[in-house]
Amino acid sequence: MAAFRGSCLCGEIAFEVEGPLDRFLNCHCSRCRKATGTAHSCEVIVRAEALRWLRGEASVARFDLPNARSFATAFCKLCGSPMPHLTRSGREAIIHAGAFDEKLDAAPDRHVHWASRADWYVHGDGLPVED
Repeated sequence: MAAFRGSCLCGEIAFEVEGPLDRFLNCHCSRCRKATGTAHSCEVIVRAEALRWLRGEASVARFDLPNARSFATAFCKLCGSPMPHLTRSGREAIIHAGAFDEKLDAAPDRHVHWASRADWYVHGDGLPVED
């Protein structure tokens, strides 16, 4: 089974996810937009036991939104990069796809909370791609 490694921008934190990647989605909810500063979050969801910290776990800060049933986020205390976190139930880990260091050989297969998407977001708008 494939293992996928990831890290934060400053390199303080590194993690590994043992495949398979159970779900891969784009979330358009207003909370994910606020937490990422983007039109949507792009998340990989795996079993909690598939996530393993390689270094820097103590540098991960977690924020659980008060009064929210399930929303949480985690980030590097030094550089602010989004980092993996367990769901409140502890059964799954959520990883922002951009935190992976290597090719995933997978792509998001759905948009969730589509009705909440940003009014300026246009899906498949044909804009140029920059590397």
